[in-house]
Amino acid sequence: MNAALTERLVYVARAARDAGHGKRGAIYDAACAELGMSRATLLRRLKEVSVTDKRKKRADAGRSALTRDEAALISATLREATRKNGKRLYSIADAVETLRANGFITAGRTDETTSEFFPLSEDAISRALRNYGLHPEQLDAPAPHTEVASLHPNHVWQIDASLCTLYYLSNGHKGLQVMDSAKFYKNKPANLARIASDRVWSYEITDHASGWIYVEYVTGAESGENLCSVLINAMQERGGADVLHGVPKILYLDPGSANTAGMTKNMCRSLGIDLIAHKPHNARATGQVEKARDIIERKLEPGLKFRPVHSLEELNALAAKWRSHFNATAVHSRHGKTRTDIWLKITAEQLKKAPSVEVCRELAVAAPELRKVTPKLRVSFRGTEFDVSTVPGVLVGEKLMITRNPWRSDVAQVVLTGEDGHETFFLVEEVRKNEFGFAEGAAVFGESYKALPETSAQMAAKETEALVTGTD
Repeated sequence: MNAALTERLVYVARAARDAGHGKRGAIYDAACAELGMSRATLLRRLKEVSVTDKRKKRADAGRSALTRDEAALISATLREATRKNGKRLYSIADAVETLRANGFITAGRTDETTSEFFPLSEDAISRALRNYGLHPEQLDAPAPHTEVASLHPNHVWQIDASLCTLYYLSNGHKGLQVMDSAKFYKNKPANLARIASDRVWSYEITDHASGWIYVEYVTGAESGENLCSVLINAMQERGGADVLHGVPKILYLDPGSANTAGMTKNMCRSLGIDLIAHKPHNARATGQVEKARDIIERKLEPGLKFRPVHSLEELNALAAKWRSHFNATAVHSRHGKTRTDIWLKITAEQLKKAPSVEVCRELAVAAPELRKVTPKLRVSFRGTEFDVSTVPGVLVGEKLMITRNPWRSDVAQVVLTGEDGHETFFLVEEVRKNEFGFAEGAAVFGESYKALPETSAQMAAKETEALVTGTD
């Protein structure tokens, strides 16, 4: 409002306030004609320029004839009648009418003088539900969550698989196809079944600290084999702007059967990756990789409609070009820099180089093996003896879980399970032997004597003997 209009409205408001009963209407009509406003607009503008006393709060404000038990029953009915897609099958009025007709709720008041029943309106019931904190919109609000940080690039990777609903690879010569919504939808399952083996899946990997996105496409289905293949490729050094590589310290994923398959566990165990699966039905836990899928759907895949893609290899080549460009140019909202700039801050100590593709694939199919400890405190593994005398709590005759070391052939790894259930690795050296088959550094007759460290069983035996004999 301009100053002249405000001044005129103040004059009209004062005149209406000073006018006697029944005379305000004429003042308002004259002002409407003068200012070219409707009565409703004039009254609203007058309210903006006038100082009025606050309306006295009702004594029963905040109270409702709807009890909390009735509100809870209405809320439960509404939530039970809501589909997974959020469509509510019952309105508040329908739910109240049904519950009232079946005698579950009253949702109204009875006049004590006339015994007349006054049902609560839908708006009054809706307000009461909100006051009680039981309105479905309040109950369906997302639960709060805490922020979880990672310490550096390659500290935590997240991985997830997604079915690409828009594209599939034809068995003929057409290459990548767009799924026509008129042919492929839930009421035509035969059409979907026909192309099931040709549909394209994508695996998204994100580095939690930098947000770097790695995407690779596969065919078939979500499986442990596909997951391992993509993870192996992501860990390899590829050169150029495709900078993400190395072995992550933690791999965070959903608890699906493919993600927790034996191949995945074998490879992660051998590489020293801590495999952590979040709780079921909690996709928000891997929200970063879910967001990566959204970015890919909006920035990469729409462009595939306008160019022919004839093979999976060609599709992945395009994906590699896209991720190299996107990660190097798009600014991340959290740290205000590009994902590549942040990932390149990784130090030499934090960057753990991955073994070759062939070694990684071998690790995926080679589970740790049980090996019996000999009286010399050694185990035989892959045709070589390894010294396990330094393994905590080792006992002669017990069996240890042994796996190969991906980086050194002269070292094996003993898999130990801690009290918290987490697996750790203890490195054991190969027993090097001379031309006569004796261990290098072994004691020599007439020259030296060496004793192996006492095992926990030997120390316990001494303790019990001391109790029996009463000696120290």
